[in-house]
Amino acid sequence: MSLISLVDHLVVAADSLDQGVQWCEATLGVTPGAGGEHALMGTHNRVLRIATLEYPRAYLEIIAINSAARPPTRKRWFDMDDPALQHQVHERPRLVHFVARTASAAAGRQALRLMGIERGPLVAAERASPGGLLRWQMSVRRDGQRLFYGGLPTLIEWGAIHPADSMTDAGLALRSLHVCHPRAADLRAAYAAVGLQGVTVEEGAPNLIAILATPKGDMTIESGGT
Repeated sequence: MSLISLVDHLVVAADSLDQGVQWCEATLGVTPGAGGEHALMGTHNRVLRIATLEYPRAYLEIIAINSAARPPTRKRWFDMDDPALQHQVHERPRLVHFVARTASAAAGRQALRLMGIERGPLVAAERASPGGLLRWQMSVRRDGQRLFYGGLPTLIEWGAIHPADSMTDAGLALRSLHVCHPRAADLRAAYAAVGLQGVTVEEGAPNLIAILATPKGDMTIESGGT
């Protein structure tokens, strides 16, 4: 059976959740909904549904290091311990990564490994949500690196409950997700290996570009090579 992967959520990193909320209200015209804490990683988030027919169950995650939490014993996901990234998001929150869901994260991880790409071991995690206890497995490298400047998605396999199912409609919709990278051919091959759908790639300076329909009209958020 061929593997199929879909865009699960966009990751916007912020210096703090307060900063992330202010950015969201100013940029997208909406206030993000409640998220939760990730004890394993020492992070917490706020979330917004951005699902469409092309991107079912997709959502936007605003994530920040939780200064009140016990520091983790490992590197945090999404390069959040990287000083350069921390400097960038201190200036303003920005799109840094995206996560793709699949029916078998283990199979996706193995497909990438056969190409010489180590996406990282699967880490089991859970958190409470309005819809119930969320459980998932996600590929996280021990060094926390995203790879391809965030253009290679982290792979996630959800349990029985998906968080987007209990998120209210805030008037946002993901129109497109586009990735630029100087090794575009390698990235396309990696996407094909995991059956990723809904993401286009072109040669160029590293960048992630998402276009969202919002109450303020179509808005573009991007990584800018972060």
